[in-house]
Amino acid sequence: MKESGKKCHSDKESAATPDIERQCCSNSKDINNYFNFYNMLFQANLAKITAGISPAALGTAYFSWLSQLALSPGLLSELAIYPVMHAQDCVNNILCVERAAEGKDVRFHKDSWQFMPWRLWAEGFLQVEDWWQHATTNVPGLPEDVERLVSFGARQILDALSPSNFVLTNPDLFHETIRSGGSNLIRGNAIAFEDFVEKLTGVPPSAAKNFIPGKDVAVTPGRVVFSNHLIELIQYEPQTKTVFKEPVLILPAWIMKYYILDLSPNNSLVKWLVEQGHTVFMVSWRNPDSGDRDLGMDDYYRQGARAAIDIASTILPEAKINLVGYCLGGTLAMITAAAMTREGDDRLNSLTLLAAQGDFSDAGELRLFATESEISFLKNMMWEKGYLDTKQMAGSFQMLRTYDLIWSKMVDDYLHGIRRGMTDLLAWNADATRMPYKMHSEYLEKLFLKNDFAEGRFTVEGEPIAAENIQIPIFAVGTEKDHVAPWQSVYKIHLMTNCNITFVLTSGGHNAGIVSEPGHQGRSYHIQTRKQSEPYLDPTNWLELSEKQEGSWWPSWHDWLVQQSVAKHVPSSAIDITLPAAPGSYVMQK
Repeated sequence: MKESGKKCHSDKESAATPDIERQCCSNSKDINNYFNFYNMLFQANLAKITAGISPAALGTAYFSWLSQLALSPGLLSELAIYPVMHAQDCVNNILCVERAAEGKDVRFHKDSWQFMPWRLWAEGFLQVEDWWQHATTNVPGLPEDVERLVSFGARQILDALSPSNFVLTNPDLFHETIRSGGSNLIRGNAIAFEDFVEKLTGVPPSAAKNFIPGKDVAVTPGRVVFSNHLIELIQYEPQTKTVFKEPVLILPAWIMKYYILDLSPNNSLVKWLVEQGHTVFMVSWRNPDSGDRDLGMDDYYRQGARAAIDIASTILPEAKINLVGYCLGGTLAMITAAAMTREGDDRLNSLTLLAAQGDFSDAGELRLFATESEISFLKNMMWEKGYLDTKQMAGSFQMLRTYDLIWSKMVDDYLHGIRRGMTDLLAWNADATRMPYKMHSEYLEKLFLKNDFAEGRFTVEGEPIAAENIQIPIFAVGTEKDHVAPWQSVYKIHLMTNCNITFVLTSGGHNAGIVSEPGHQGRSYHIQTRKQSEPYLDPTNWLELSEKQEGSWWPSWHDWLVQQSVAKHVPSSAIDITLPAAPGSYVMQK
């Protein structure tokens, strides 16, 4: 009986213990969740002050730099005697106008900077910049990502302190202020106040009212032939009696509105393609809000790219599709092509990539925002709202080109008092979109930070995909002055796939190089095709061996698309006029 009693007592203890353990575990989880919530809330609010830059990432990088610098007495000695070593060059540049003009900095290129004391200030500033470049680059033992972040930070500070940014040290500003009695500064203050109010209220620039989608831009005739929660699919009306059998389906980046490829009628890529006899479909992405926080890369694949392909194949069931992707849309196009190959889906005829990266190991200065510390910080910032704010994205891109996008604008607008004119491209740039919390987190972690797609670890709907399985012909375009997708990074498509690749390097930047219509003055490009059986050429040798041509690359792309066409022409067909007219409703979302 005692044993039985003990047994009963033991049973009661064993029955009670799990409840106690569950309660303790539950309390423990609640406490942990509370502390994690506090971490996230703190970082989300701190990000509002730091413009989304992680102080921990900066602190760690600068400590690492200072530590390595302290272990480099040779470099410290070189920096200490830098003024002595370069004094003669500095004096020669100040005294010799011809020598100073050889390498004019864009900030000091005008003749007015060739007079004293302006030349003295400009040359002194350039020497300081050079000193900091020596101090923050090629430090023995310094990791590459740390060097990139520290040198970037130094450039940001120096760009802000440039003599060209101040009235007393900028000859043009100084003389204009004297001549006008300061009226330029009064006008500049008025412009600055107007900009401040616009940013505070979130309204677009007043001049952007002249570039309204569907009225001034994005006016190529078409119909919305399909829509779901994530996309509207536009089919453009044919402009020729016959068309090429294979349609062109474009996946633009969802970081901005699609009409970068359908701007004004004179520079619209869509309009030009339709006029050449192509049937064109365009994806217009939804501008996500807080309710879309859980949309991930799989959703953009299934509800975006694959949904658009399914509809285009339904409308034109006998034709394969020429898939086109721009920027982030190009990354999705590569992922889609690889996933479809895995599934044995052969509906794609070719793949065109416009300033698009699949391998992010050399993604330029955007990798500054792809460290574990920074991504954790950004995730907490996005978690609060459920999306990445347009202001944060705009600020990140502006920091990559501070002179062009920040300081030169401030000098012109706020100091000269002359408002820069608005163009269709600038108006489009101001019409920004948001990025869902889950999708952007996956994009930064899996693609940028871990480079999963290039290394064969990226999964689509739970199954891994590999870019090297893509067998269709590829036409890839990089741009010479791209700060978002450096052309050497875009060129890595040669290492990711084993198929026929035609690569184009065009003049211009990430946007202006793509919006490069025939007749655009000053445009040129290099082009060369690598056959599947030919050996790999590195970017430097490719550039030396490739053929340079003047003008727009668009006609060469059209010729390439024609080469991929099986049946050259088929009769064009009308679109149901009862469907909603392009540009649709998603492009209007703010």
